[in-house]
Amino acid sequence: MERRLLIVEDDCLIAEAAADYFTGKGWLVKTEESGIRALRRLERESFHLILLDVMLPFMDGFSLCKKIRQNSDVPVIFITARAMEEDKLNGYSLGADDYVTKPFSLPVLYAKSMALTGRIQGKTSFLEAGTLKVDVKSHKVWKQGKILGLPPKEYDMLVFFLENPGRIYSREQLLIRFWGYDFDGNERVVDNHIKKLRKAMGSCGCLIQTVPKSGYRLEVEE
Repeated sequence: MERRLLIVEDDCLIAEAAADYFTGKGWLVKTEESGIRALRRLERESFHLILLDVMLPFMDGFSLCKKIRQNSDVPVIFITARAMEEDKLNGYSLGADDYVTKPFSLPVLYAKSMALTGRIQGKTSFLEAGTLKVDVKSHKVWKQGKILGLPPKEYDMLVFFLENPGRIYSREQLLIRFWGYDFDGNERVVDNHIKKLRKAMGSCGCLIQTVPKSGYRLEVEE
């Protein structure tokens, strides 16, 4: 199957080099120089992977990634000269799948892209924990075989925890992940939505554990 790649990069030399390399490997590649133009293209086209620069005109890569995650789970790899740990953590918190700093090796970037898209294509559409079952394609949730209605934010949080079982996420990380790094509210909004999610999950609500002084995690049953 032909893989489709969107490169969002305002450095023409980097964009052309990456586009030529991936095209030579059989990928269908499109490029955009700004976040706004990329967002418009994503409204009418679908892709298997996005290579996204952080420093973009008019709309930076972080803002674009946040908007992408509102509607899509397409894999995103940041390619940027910003190598600070804070920038990397911000990118991951917004839903990026990988973070590559410039200058980078095209063969290594290609290998990361193949590994990532291969995993995504091979993933099952169903996630399970206890008596809960989620179909991420249809956005349906069942508990003991009965449909469970969840508001959008609680559904997104449930899927996120199911996809990352056992990992601890701080309130700050969850706040950035689901409300964005420019959210003006406080971290208590996370607690409120976790409480609503647990209540909706009923007897399975205990699977989402509070880790004192750390955050929350989905308990993994051995």
